[in-house]
Formats: sequence, C-alpha cells, structure tokens
Amino acid sequence: MKAKELRELTEDELINKEAELKDQHFKLKFQHALGQLENAMKLKSIKKDIARIKTILREKHKG
Repeated sequence: MKAKELRELTEDELINKEAELKDQHFKLKFQHALGQLENAMKLKSIKKDIARIKTILREKHKG
C-alpha cells in the first residue's frame, strides 16, 4: 500500500487497517514457523505497511 493512499484515510481507518495487518502478520509468522508459507516476502511487505501506517499516524498527531 502506498503512503499517498494511506494519508487520505482518517485516523480511525488507519488504526483499523493497522490492526488488520498485525493480525495478518501474526498468522503469516505462524505459517512460516510451520513451513507452510509459500511467499516469505509477504511478511516483509506487511511489516513495511505497518511501519508506514504508524509513521502517518504519528505525523497526524504531531501536526
């Protein structure tokens, strides 16, 4: 997900999106530990999306 798209969302939507991604990340980590994950790069992309959301939330709180 692009940062530009995330900046258009409200704070509540960002918080919900972050919760969804954290849940998805947890499930993927569990699959990876069991050896069932086909695409390990998905973990990395979800972590980056979570970081982007946290950064944008912080920007909105500060400014």
